[in-house]
Amino acid sequence: MKEYLKNSDEVLKELSSDVSGLSNEEAEKRLNENGKNKLAEGKKETMIMRFLKQLAEPMTIILIVAALISGVLAIVEREFPTDVIIIMAVVLINAVLGVVQESKAEAALEALEKIAAATSKVIRNGHQITIKSEDLVVGDIIVLEAGDAVPADARIIECASLKIEEAALTGESVPVDKKEGILEANKDGDVPLGDRKNMVFMGSTVVYGRGKAVVTGTGMNTEMGKIADALTNAQEGKTPLQRKLGQLSKILTYLVIGICVVVFGINIIRALATGGLVDFNMVLDTFMVAISLAVAAIPEGLATVVTIVLSIGVTNMSKRNAIIRKLTAVETLGCTQIICSDKTGTLTQNKMTVVEHFGCDEKLLAIGMSLCSDAEFDIDAKTAIGEPTECALVNYAEKLELSKNEQKNVYPRIGEVPFDSMRKMMSTVHNKNGEIIQFTKGAPDEILKRCVNVYENGQIVALTDDKREEILSANKNMADRALRVLALGFKNLANDNLEYTSEALENELCFVGLVGMIDPVRPEVKPAIDECRSAGIRPIMITGDHKDTAVAIAMQLGIIDSAEQAITGAELDNISDEDFDSFVEKYSVYARVQPEHKTRIVNAWRKKGMVTAMTGDGVNDAPSIKNADIGVGMGITGTDVTKNVADMILTDDNFATIFSAVGEGRRIYDNIRKAIQFLLASNLSEVLAIFFATIIGFSIFKPVHLLFINLITDCLPALSLGMENPEGDIMKRKPRDSKEGIFAGGLGFGVVYQGILVTIITLVSYFIGAYVLADLHHAEAIANGTYSAEMLGSSMAFLTLSMAEIFHSFNMRSLNKSIFTMKKQNWWLWGAGAVSLLLTTLVIEIPFFASAFELAHLDLLEYGIAMGLAICVIPVVEIIKLITNLIRKNKK
Repeated sequence: MKEYLKNSDEVLKELSSDVSGLSNEEAEKRLNENGKNKLAEGKKETMIMRFLKQLAEPMTIILIVAALISGVLAIVEREFPTDVIIIMAVVLINAVLGVVQESKAEAALEALEKIAAATSKVIRNGHQITIKSEDLVVGDIIVLEAGDAVPADARIIECASLKIEEAALTGESVPVDKKEGILEANKDGDVPLGDRKNMVFMGSTVVYGRGKAVVTGTGMNTEMGKIADALTNAQEGKTPLQRKLGQLSKILTYLVIGICVVVFGINIIRALATGGLVDFNMVLDTFMVAISLAVAAIPEGLATVVTIVLSIGVTNMSKRNAIIRKLTAVETLGCTQIICSDKTGTLTQNKMTVVEHFGCDEKLLAIGMSLCSDAEFDIDAKTAIGEPTECALVNYAEKLELSKNEQKNVYPRIGEVPFDSMRKMMSTVHNKNGEIIQFTKGAPDEILKRCVNVYENGQIVALTDDKREEILSANKNMADRALRVLALGFKNLANDNLEYTSEALENELCFVGLVGMIDPVRPEVKPAIDECRSAGIRPIMITGDHKDTAVAIAMQLGIIDSAEQAITGAELDNISDEDFDSFVEKYSVYARVQPEHKTRIVNAWRKKGMVTAMTGDGVNDAPSIKNADIGVGMGITGTDVTKNVADMILTDDNFATIFSAVGEGRRIYDNIRKAIQFLLASNLSEVLAIFFATIIGFSIFKPVHLLFINLITDCLPALSLGMENPEGDIMKRKPRDSKEGIFAGGLGFGVVYQGILVTIITLVSYFIGAYVLADLHHAEAIANGTYSAEMLGSSMAFLTLSMAEIFHSFNMRSLNKSIFTMKKQNWWLWGAGAVSLLLTTLVIEIPFFASAFELAHLDLLEYGIAMGLAICVIPVVEIIKLITNLIRKNKK
């Protein structure tokens, strides 16, 4: 059906719909028959494919090959393939964990997508409601306003100055003027897609005006659906931190492989130097140690841990009204230095109420204000629905018993010039029993410029200079008390040749009066702003309101302490970019701004090297949100356009939520750094222990020992550190430098000395076991060949290294502070420690596992010494923390 070649009534009839919309029952029936209004999604990888991808990792393949070689040798020598079973078990467990972690991260992102699902305004059962866009069906009547994303293909049935940006579909960069009438077909009996001016299409955006349309196609049956096969779902890019860690892992891989080659070479050379035979078994054993060392020492889980911690943090933020659309935003949040915030609805409650008026005829003022608005009074909800300021006007008229629902029957609207931020006004034209009357409402200074008369005592009289000054004085008096002020003008029009343009209508008006509204400050914002100061974050207010209003609210919130710290958009226009860049730090309040001013403000701060967050809700705010380091869209009042370019969406439009998200961003980054330091120090200790043991001339660990430590004492504590609560001073620190590297702030020093510390403790444990306790406790068994001193040394070193890493994970709860000063406990970490201790003890003490792992049973003294050495990592790190803090304090 070529809807664009038919009139709207005919289209409605063919779709079995009408202007009052479908019933809920009919909509549900059509949804079940035709499916969701969604484009077909790309095929997702199956669990088996994900599992095989995990096994396809280069280091895992090497380990599998080594296990197969070992298995073949065990079969040839008719031995039980213990190593093979344990190595393959570890490989499979790692692969399963990888798949589970990947699935959890994907599930978290899918949950967030559902929370942030696009919505549409539709008319059902004669009432306007908001539903998920995916629930739209053919025949639905959709309501379109500036800033909306068009959710489906539809035929326009009503519009006023409607302009649609269709670049995503047609490539046309200039917005298209839309109309309701029938189009004329070309010689081929059709109309090209870009010329179908009575149609709107999925994927396009309303940039101006308003309209209603009946849905003609959904999902894959839209013009966008026809080219869906050419579209690919954008995948979430890696964050800068993830990219840095990827590079680090590559460097470590090469480094460890180099060490493995050295270890392998030293063993071969030593065998040759001592006159020993370099047989196949010896080469294989050396090869297995080198390969397993590489796999155990490289922190393969590092990127996975970071991704999981980021995903958990993003999920936590969504529960606190901040939906993160890009993982990169989580890192950047912790660096935020400037927060540029809208006033209305973000710093205030967005519950505008008319509390004062100026003018001789309050009745005419209330009627005109309510009629010259798009808000409607909902009888069931007993309040107005629509834009907050307009709701206040409609509620004001309702309070005076001048219900808009009744007045619009007396004054039916026949035309309009919609509001835009350039004119700062809107006009509506009404027909009252053949008498044409126009109402224009907007900013008092703008309305007053277009007035030549004033309505007094039921008469239209000339607007004198004295009266103009009186009106301006009344406006200032209201604005000084933080009231938002709107003015109303009207004029009678001829009944013919009406042209609904600003130039034709918005002039020679008669001034009616002013209304003053208050939007109370959100009670939680003042404490949040005080905390911003403590956190080294500077709050900036940006508003379209009068300067006096903005200053009053800003001083109440503590954003400024002098009116000299405020500037208007008009004043900003008279300042060059160079001059503005030099003294942008002087201003914290911007009043009467245009959307393009926001971009200037963002760019000026960014040139200063400041990480800047910018909020916005209107379609024209998209450029400034995109330019900011953190673009923040409003979930309640925000348009689809701003939400689509935002890095973060506030579901409650609340400034305090931004601050809360910054705090969560800092916590997540802190925890990632803790996990990085823990994993790198642990892996370094393993590498150094093997390396020095090889240099000295003994074997400290078997391949299975390293694999067990890698799986149990690395992964679980690292993930638990990601769940750590924020440190007490996290929001009292200055924002970190966004350019700082991974090893900044002493992390590199910590990795090195802590890795060396655990290495020393492990080697000491080995020597005590092999050269002291073995002779004291097991001399007879060693003499008759039933016991090995080296096995006792390895067993004690194994227990010491495993538990030293667990104890060290508690050190990492704070990189700089004593763990004994932390008030809250990380029960996840306690759980990880308990599981690791239990499993390590079982491996040593249960004969079957001890035999498989080639470990010796430890008596109480041996066990106690190994554990005592392991716990030494806590007091040593505590002492070094104390010393470094004293040095840092003296430097300050």
